[in-house]
Amino acid sequence: MKKRVIRSPFFCVNPKAYLYGEKALKMAKKADELAEKYDIDIFFTVQYVDVYRIAKETSRLIITVQHMDSLTVGPGMGYILPEGLVEAGVQATFLNHAEHPVSINQLVTIMKRAEELGISVIACADSIAEAQAIATLKPDVMVCEPTELIGTGKVSDLTYMEETNQAVKSVSPNTFVLQAAGISTVKDVRKAIKSGADGTGGTSGIVCAADPIQTLEEMVEEVVKVRAELKE
Repeated sequence: MKKRVIRSPFFCVNPKAYLYGEKALKMAKKADELAEKYDIDIFFTVQYVDVYRIAKETSRLIITVQHMDSLTVGPGMGYILPEGLVEAGVQATFLNHAEHPVSINQLVTIMKRAEELGISVIACADSIAEAQAIATLKPDVMVCEPTELIGTGKVSDLTYMEETNQAVKSVSPNTFVLQAAGISTVKDVRKAIKSGADGTGGTSGIVCAADPIQTLEEMVEEVVKVRAELKE
């Protein structure tokens, strides 16, 4: 499978374990509608059990899982087989998130498997130094978010965003940078993209909002507005 071509600026909807089943599907369908309407790339992370259904009932989303293992076809119990993910419709995976860290050896091995199968890798780092180090592995996307800000509604300051963007690009110019820590308002979305990041997104800022669907729509529309401004 060839990797999905990623276009900047993009958006990432990451419900983690907040949504599953029907609620996850409802959110995915809305995201899919927005991706079509605005011709924007949207990563949508799903629970493993929801991959096949959501992939079948959407057409524009980059179906993404929250982790992948390096298991190969054959013996192996209790791990996620990458080939199974691909066949179910997965196109991307997060790796090394603060809530599911992996060793550098594991990261290298899993990324190799992802490359073999055409799965895009969104690698996570919680500091500028770690971002720069992981960027040497040339992931497709880097998430640069301080662990202490995840889920707090507090956004990385502009200096941190700009420094991490530059740190990653200096090592791997073709790696996209996703700034997503604490994103909870359209103002946060604008700030992230204006910092020079290639994309932004959210979890609790969307799924815990009074109206998650409306919040998602407003955030995606803000990315589209900034995209138009950057083209001027």
